[in-house]
Amino acid sequence: MLKVLKFGGSSMASAAQYEKVKAIVEQDAARTVVVVSAAGKRGKDDHKITDLLYLCHAHVRYGVSCDAVFGMICQRYLEIRDALGLQTDLESELAAIRTEMENGMSEAALASRGEYLSARLMADYLGFDFVDATEWLRFRMDGSVDREWSYAALRKLAAGRKLVIPGFYGAMADGSIRTFTRGGSDITGALAAAALDADVYENWTDVSGILMADPRIVEDPEPIPRVTYSELRELSYLGAQVLHEDTIFPVAEKNIPLNIRNTNDPSHPGTLIMERFDEDAGGDDERRFITGIAGKKDYSVVSISKRGLSSEVGAIRKVFEIFETLGLAVEYTPNGIDTFSLVVSGSKLEKVLHSAISQLEEKLAPDRVEVTKDLAIVAAVGRRMANRPEIPGRIFTALGREGIRIRLISQGPCEVNVILGVDGKDFAAAVRVLYDSFVK
Repeated sequence: MLKVLKFGGSSMASAAQYEKVKAIVEQDAARTVVVVSAAGKRGKDDHKITDLLYLCHAHVRYGVSCDAVFGMICQRYLEIRDALGLQTDLESELAAIRTEMENGMSEAALASRGEYLSARLMADYLGFDFVDATEWLRFRMDGSVDREWSYAALRKLAAGRKLVIPGFYGAMADGSIRTFTRGGSDITGALAAAALDADVYENWTDVSGILMADPRIVEDPEPIPRVTYSELRELSYLGAQVLHEDTIFPVAEKNIPLNIRNTNDPSHPGTLIMERFDEDAGGDDERRFITGIAGKKDYSVVSISKRGLSSEVGAIRKVFEIFETLGLAVEYTPNGIDTFSLVVSGSKLEKVLHSAISQLEEKLAPDRVEVTKDLAIVAAVGRRMANRPEIPGRIFTALGREGIRIRLISQGPCEVNVILGVDGKDFAAAVRVLYDSFVK
């Protein structure tokens, strides 16, 4: 059994958090590979170390002293080291970083030092071997990860060892440091888990799993106990605050279970993500068929009406070509016999609206083109909704009872979601109604 663990910035923010991490790692002998982020905020008014490093680079670039900012970075890591009683020679590391900064250190290299310092301290604290990300994570010239090379390198480095690895960065073929976008430590963790064919990838953060609805809309929503990768993709696309797709793909591709856990509440099972579940194995509330509720605002619907449209060969292709030329991604396509509708970003449509209508009229000669603005999309997602004909009816009844008008509806043949369009002003109310109807 092998478990790869990734700890986010909140888990690395202070000596007290390091102590929690150590307790989690030592609780399970299978937890032998640990990926860490830079120190995050200790409170609302605190600073993330990565933000401070980017600020240092900007100061140096424009010839402004960064002594105060760099001092904050040094103080944070030295406080963690001293509070834990470690012997890591941070003074030499920090002095080397400062010298490199003055000699033109790249922004990526400087930004990566937060994870580097976190990993050096954590390796010392756990008694694990430190392995720099530059030793195994290789980027191609186009910025993609050379997974074949990287996986082979990490397998060789990890053989028979317990490792701590910094997240967020790797190296180009020439040895120069390159970083992922923000949240890149999640990607590093997933790549490490995939490279080592881990039995489980545990992503430790400051929440007890993925929530069933946006906590800014629904008060204290429950966490999702189990979710498939396909459901997670649906929820993410529809605006739910979940892991980015890039952080999921490496483990999803190998069907490695991903467990979202809370460093501050390690006894909570969190959210388990897998390719599929045996529903007979239990683990979810049998009364519930909704995995999560998500949605986004700022949509517009372009509806094209023309007698005989359904039998006009190539008409739909022409519409998509027009929207492609204008740079408009089509989100959904509800339609009728002689009406074809496209749901697109409202803000993006507004910039090219006149051109879109003009081209549609020129190439299709429609009877009518209508644009409905300020639409919100709300979706109920759940693998267990399939073959449950009562679910859409319950949704319509619940929304109708609250006077929320449904402007469009879409459900694919896989029945993993029911997508609804409502007026923008009804967005939050619709989310709350669905949550109350299917979860409470």
